[in-house]
Amino acid sequence: MDPALHTAATGMQAQQTRTDVIANNLANVNTTGFKRSRAHFEDLLYQTLQGPATLGSRDTEQLPAIQVGLGTRLTSVQRIDSQGSLEQTSRPLDLAIEGEGYFEVQLPNGNMAYTRDGSLQVSDQGVLVTNQGYSVQPPIKVPKEATSITISETGVVTANGMVGATGTQELGRIELARFANPSGLESMGQNLFSETTASGNPIKGMPTEDGNGRLAQGYLEASNVEIVTEMVDMITAQRAYEINSKAVKNSEDMALTANSLMR
Repeated sequence: MDPALHTAATGMQAQQTRTDVIANNLANVNTTGFKRSRAHFEDLLYQTLQGPATLGSRDTEQLPAIQVGLGTRLTSVQRIDSQGSLEQTSRPLDLAIEGEGYFEVQLPNGNMAYTRDGSLQVSDQGVLVTNQGYSVQPPIKVPKEATSITISETGVVTANGMVGATGTQELGRIELARFANPSGLESMGQNLFSETTASGNPIKGMPTEDGNGRLAQGYLEASNVEIVTEMVDMITAQRAYEINSKAVKNSEDMALTANSLMR
């Protein structure tokens, strides 16, 4: 195969992957707690056409080697864990994390997962759960007779109206989990992440303590996707794809011209 064809093809594949990542970012622009991703690429091996050359003696000028690159490839898709803006909902069970940390939830198979989506509900068993029904860890039981629930920025959950109790009663405290490398978490869908070797083990603690962020009741964290930035990146990827396809066409035309000399 003509090296130019192969090199340009790797460029087209790279820009297609980049466009796929951008499309996923835009699709999740309204997803609570979503973190945008960015594709990273690296150049492939180089073909050495001529090694270093010395003009005259060793003390004179030395020419560098002549190398031609063979294209590019995807190395990683990195998640950008910057803070999304907080949107007020005024719903008592909506929580946003301002700063570092994730809510820890338990999956049906007993494994733990982590999320920034704090749109919580009370299950039929009276336990705080996510929209998917996964219980927040440690479990917090909300009595049916509770008339109002208050969650402080430090994670303390209190309620009023309990039978046999006067005033406000504490129900429990929400914990947060931090990771040494949050970008290393594995996306599971449903706004959930799982720990990996790259992310490190979860470091659990209370909100506002040991580097954890604080909770904001009545707010949700919006996606950190910036539409304008994504649109500019998409246009750049499209133009790069077009120029690589042009290189394929030019290489084909040159091969056709060379073949026509034989006729």
